[in-house]
Amino acid sequence: MVRVVVDVMPKPEILDPQGKAVSGALVRLGFAGVADVRQGKRFELELEADEGDGLSADRLAEVEQMAATLLSNPVIEDYRVRVEQGADA
Repeated sequence: MVRVVVDVMPKPEILDPQGKAVSGALVRLGFAGVADVRQGKRFELELEADEGDGLSADRLAEVEQMAATLLSNPVIEDYRVRVEQGADA
């Protein structure tokens, strides 16, 4: 098995009310020095390994398509796909 992580974050130009709420709560709780907070999503996908215990370029492209069509809203969010090291089981 191979673990692929998709991190989804609001685009920089999009307002992030959840991040602002967390930022305000940190200040109220006495945590200083936090300039900004942006809240996103993380998806962990466990995929069957291709030959050679890795992922082919086609399989990785398929995960990119998953991220672009279901896991994120590309109008307001950016995403990053990465294979976690040592995730083979």
